[in-house]
Amino acid sequence: MANRFDKVISLEDALTYFHDGMTLLAGGFGGVGNPPTLIQGILDKGVRDITLISNDTAFPHIGVGKLVTERRVKKVIASHIGSNPNAGAQMTAGELEVEFCPQGILAERIRAGGVGLGGILSDIGIGTIAEKGKEKVIVDGKAYLLETPLTAEVAIVYAKKADRFGNLVYDTSARNFNPLVAMAGDVTIVEAEEIVEIGELDPEEIVTPGVFVQGIVQSEGVNWQWAWEK
Repeated sequence: MANRFDKVISLEDALTYFHDGMTLLAGGFGGVGNPPTLIQGILDKGVRDITLISNDTAFPHIGVGKLVTERRVKKVIASHIGSNPNAGAQMTAGELEVEFCPQGILAERIRAGGVGLGGILSDIGIGTIAEKGKEKVIVDGKAYLLETPLTAEVAIVYAKKADRFGNLVYDTSARNFNPLVAMAGDVTIVEAEEIVEIGELDPEEIVTPGVFVQGIVQSEGVNWQWAWEK
């Protein structure tokens, strides 16, 4: 891994942290903000039986959706999978375990994992099938569900800019889940469009502090086609 102040590493070195049966947190929303070079690296390495935590399963040939399409994922924790029919088909066939979580609650569970909380309390789902298997807590006479924190062995995020220490800037809506995901991995690997020297980023534009980052990989660019590009 990179040294304390210069965390730029090769893709080859980054991929040593990915293995069969791992838990993987991925930033992104519908593929936007998914790190393409790291995802392709996971595919090329042949990693499988992944437990994937992500807002969604993107599209069949976009972002983390490629991992699902190639049957590298055994379980997904997400807010929805509707944009990727392969995920739905695998779930229906019993080949993919899916744990659905409301989008806001998913974000809060990841944040809780990142900041070390024991969970969060929410009344969303009380009296529905969503409360199955969850601990119920009474506070001031009102019932809440205990939503457990989410962490992973490796978190992958996509940044517009990173300095060599790992301070990150995101590109508009590609920011989405990435700052939360960056906090919640035992190891956080950043794929950056541009890597700059320490001190070049305006402190006011930094969203993720480098203390959360263990490695930075230079992006090779998006390697899929968006629907509006066809």
